Amino acid sequence: MKISLNRFVIAMPLLVLTGCTARHAAPVAPPEVSGLVTGKTEMVAIPSTTDAVGTVYAAESAVLSAQVSGNITAVLVHEGDMVRAGQQLLRLDDSQARADVVREEASVASSRHQVEAAQTESELATSTLGRFQILRDRKSVSPQEFDEVSRRAQVANAQLESARSQLAAAEAAKSEASTVAGYSAVTAPFSGTITARHVDPGALATPGMPLLEIARAGPLQLHATVDESLLPAMRVGASIFVTLPALSASAIEGRVADIVPAADPATHSFLIKVALPAVVGLHSGMYGTAAIATGTRSALLLPAAAVVAHGSFHSVWVVDENHVASLRYVTLGAQHGSSVEALSGIGAGETVVLSAADRELAGVRVQP
Repeated sequence: MKISLNRFVIAMPLLVLTGCTARHAAPVAPPEVSGLVTGKTEMVAIPSTTDAVGTVYAAESAVLSAQVSGNITAVLVHEGDMVRAGQQLLRLDDSQARADVVREEASVASSRHQVEAAQTESELATSTLGRFQILRDRKSVSPQEFDEVSRRAQVANAQLESARSQLAAAEAAKSEASTVAGYSAVTAPFSGTITARHVDPGALATPGMPLLEIARAGPLQLHATVDESLLPAMRVGASIFVTLPALSASAIEGRVADIVPAADPATHSFLIKVALPAVVGLHSGMYGTAAIATGTRSALLLPAAAVVAHGSFHSVWVVDENHVASLRYVTLGAQHGSSVEALSGIGAGETVVLSAADRELAGVRVQP
């Protein structure tokens, strides 16, 4: 009886071991998903760029100011108003200017009457001198009488010339007064948009004082400053990509329209003007950055469609050589078209799942 019990005790571990081995010999296969689209990361050479910060401006703009002093009686526009060339935007008190015009018109009328009177006297004196010349030839008048008539004719002609000069001066004064009166109305120099209004009715305007700002309707430009070391890489007409955060994260292609040849002596930087294409929502005053190419560099790019956002973190589903997916957190850089630069977390030539959205693929066998 004792021998049988020992055999039973020895057989039990063997039975247990046999059962465990049977269970480990049949592992569970991972679930499979088909129909997913995959892509690969790749190492490529991309332009090396330096960002130049700038502001969007109209290609042509103007600050409107008064040319004469006067109280502002009306401001006819507000910021954002579209105006046409020649449209009246602001009025000054012109009562004194109109009085000056009336006074100068009266002076012109008086000068014209003086010219007419002097003209009559000159014609009469000239006619008399002609008759006395005939009489002198006939020896019918004395030389003294002829000299007196001749002097009267000279004086009459001189008075006529003086009256004409006075008339010309009066007409010039009238024209000047009319011009000054015209300064009481500030008009738009071209068609565009009012971008700033600095005054309200009742304020005193003085010459040179900014009243309104207007931007010409049409293409816009990004004005950016670049360091003098970047100037050799710049040329007029060159293509340059501009990012405007207020519109989208995607860059738009512009062209260098102008490079101001004089540098800022304090910062040793140059101003460049980049002509921008017509884009919906683009307005003067927006902030932007211009990517200035300085060469090329190697960058690891992965399809932007593979990126899954988790708040401020980003990840991708990476498929290994066994087609099993695993989540990998990555650090991203700049976007380049449909790809985005991967700074860390993934290597070149790896396979990633595109458009995974919120699907859970950890440990799943992916059949592309």
